[in-house]
Amino acid sequence: MIFAPKGRERFLDAVAGFETAVRERDGQRSQHAMQEIQQHYGDAADGEFLQAGPRLAALLADVPPGPRALVGVLTGACVERGADATACAPHIFDGLAEALTSAGEFCERWAATGGGELPEPDGDALDDAMIERVGQDAAVAWCTLPQWEMASVAMLNHSAVRARLAERRTQLLAALRSVQEASEHEFKCLHYALLVLDDEPLIVLHRPTGTGYALRMSGLADNFQLHTLLADALVGGGHVEGHAPSAQEVAVCRDAPGQVPTTGSFNLVTPGGEWVWNEGTPSDIPVVDGVRLLVLDPPPYERGWPAGRFFPGMTGALVLERVLDERETRGWLEHCAPAK
Repeated sequence: MIFAPKGRERFLDAVAGFETAVRERDGQRSQHAMQEIQQHYGDAADGEFLQAGPRLAALLADVPPGPRALVGVLTGACVERGADATACAPHIFDGLAEALTSAGEFCERWAATGGGELPEPDGDALDDAMIERVGQDAAVAWCTLPQWEMASVAMLNHSAVRARLAERRTQLLAALRSVQEASEHEFKCLHYALLVLDDEPLIVLHRPTGTGYALRMSGLADNFQLHTLLADALVGGGHVEGHAPSAQEVAVCRDAPGQVPTTGSFNLVTPGGEWVWNEGTPSDIPVVDGVRLLVLDPPPYERGWPAGRFFPGMTGALVLERVLDERETRGWLEHCAPAK
């Protein structure tokens, strides 16, 4: 008989113990089992994460709000090690939605009870004074929101999860924006991950040459990444002049680890002439006649940045589908204000 290594057996045993304790509503045993899960996580094999992720996700609704966020983080960690993100994500997003609603209530109650600077949203800020001021659920939601952000990004790294969000993406973004406006905290990772576009058509007009291009983008988290991949498609592809990114610069913007320095080739602008900042996201590009329309002007000064991906676990793609003919390009240029 072949026995599994002791560390692996202990990890799934701890998961099973946690399942039993949660279903029997035994708080002390649940806490002990969670400690065991964390202790043996590093010893587990990838195959065990495939099992553990969905099992932990399915328990989330039955775990109290405080430790629920930690279970969410552990579920995300299992997904990062190979567990099925599409099976885990609905449970994570349920927890995120509830946390965002309660965090919004936290901000309202904080303002209504004297206001002042909000505490940082982390577990160290949670104390009796905060709970007395805003209530247990609201305080816990605020202090665990970074954990829900972490767990949600682990799900949103996967295109299959993003494809299934549909209307829920709009609801989560609306709830997040309410918290952002009330608190002035960005929760930037969650915000950017929810804004990622997939299989999104993009028309690009290179104003200096009067040429146009039809592209399609997926998994691009910010415009630094888009800018680098545009330069690869257009400059590297021999269509326009500029800095052609190296193979390594392109690779780290797609799926390779790390960052490498690069130099910008364009100034990204809207059809109306406003700058599209590299620090923003591709969702900033306006939609014209059902398609996002971006204009490339010469760069007003030399810009450099570390080429790479805002989300290291998210694969990015930008595909040049075709070069527009002169008639199509002129038609799109008619939507654009003159260069400033």
